[in-house]
Amino acid sequence: MNKLYYKNIPDHAVLSLIAPTASGKTDLACRLYDTGRFELISVDSALVYQDMNIGTAKPTVEELARFPHHLVNIIKPTMTYSVANFVAAIETLIHQIHQNGRIPLLVGGTMMYYMALLDGLSAVPETSSAIRQQVKDWLNEKGIADLYAYLQAYDPKICQRLTICDTQRITRAVEVHQQTGIPMSVWQDTPKIALSHNPNHYWITLSVEPQRAWLHERISKRLDMMWELGLVNEVIELLKKYPTLAPDMPSMRCVGYRQVLEFLGMSGHELMDISPVWQQFAKNLQKDPSNVIPMSCQDMKNKALYATRQLAKRQSTWQRSLARLGGESSLILPFSSIQEVQEQLL
Repeated sequence: MNKLYYKNIPDHAVLSLIAPTASGKTDLACRLYDTGRFELISVDSALVYQDMNIGTAKPTVEELARFPHHLVNIIKPTMTYSVANFVAAIETLIHQIHQNGRIPLLVGGTMMYYMALLDGLSAVPETSSAIRQQVKDWLNEKGIADLYAYLQAYDPKICQRLTICDTQRITRAVEVHQQTGIPMSVWQDTPKIALSHNPNHYWITLSVEPQRAWLHERISKRLDMMWELGLVNEVIELLKKYPTLAPDMPSMRCVGYRQVLEFLGMSGHELMDISPVWQQFAKNLQKDPSNVIPMSCQDMKNKALYATRQLAKRQSTWQRSLARLGGESSLILPFSSIQEVQEQLL
C-alpha cells in the first residue's frame, strides 16, 4: 500500500477507526461508506441495545437507513452481549463483507472489543447463569474468605495474583473451576488467538487520540444536546417498557444512564417502586451518608460529564497500549485528529 488513500487500501484489508467518545469518528465513517468500498461495523458496546438512542449517541433511524451499521440495535437492554459474542460476529461479518467485494470498516470506541480483535480473546470460558448464582449464594452465605480458601486448595497459582479483597476476580475464578474443573490459572496461560493474526487479512488500525481540551469541549456539548433531546425521559421510558431491567445489568451501567438512574433513585421517583430490585437500589442510594443532600438535576449532569471524561481518559490509555500489537498482518497508525485521517483517506 503506497498511500493511505481509500482507493489504495487492499481488498483483503480490515480497516478500523478507533477514537474516544465524541471525537467525530462516525461522521468520517459515513463519508467513507459513501465511497462504495466499505461496509460499517459498530464497535460500541452500548449501540447493541435497542431503545437506548439518546444516551448512546446512536445514529438516527434515517442515518442508519442511509449508512447501515452492523451490530446496532441487535439486543434488548435486558440481555447481555459478551466480548466473545462480539468477536464471533466480527469473524462472520468480515467473511461476508469480503465476499460482497467490500472492505469491513470497524468504527467505535469500545477498546476492550478492539483489544480482543487485535490481541486475542482469553481462553477463559463463559460460565452458566446457574453456576454464577450458586457461587453468588456461596459468597453471601459464607463470605469471600471461604471462596479464597477454596482457590488456595484448587488453584494456588491464581491466589498468588489475587488478594482476599479482590472479590470479583476470586468469584470469577471459583465459577470457572466449578464449571470446568480446570483452574483459572491454566485457562489464563493458554495462548490467545486473535482475528488480526489471520494471514489472509490485512488489518489497518487508525488510532485517533485528540487533544484533551478539545475533546472535553466536544463531550460537554454533546451531553448538553443529550439533555435537551430528553435523556432523562428516555431512561424513564426504558424502565416502563422493560420492567425486568435491573441496575446491575450491563445496559444500565452505561455512562449517562447510570447517572440518570441515580438521580431518579435519590429523588424518590415513582418508577423506583416498579419492582423490589429498584426499591432496594433507591434505598441503598438514600441511606449512603455521602448522599445526605438529594441529587439535583445539575448534580446529575455534572456526574455524567465527569464520568464521560473519565471514560475518554480510559479509552486513550487503552489506545496507547495498542501500539505494541502491530505485526506482519497488522498495521497500527496513530493520529491526533479525525481531520488528519480524513485528509489521508479521502
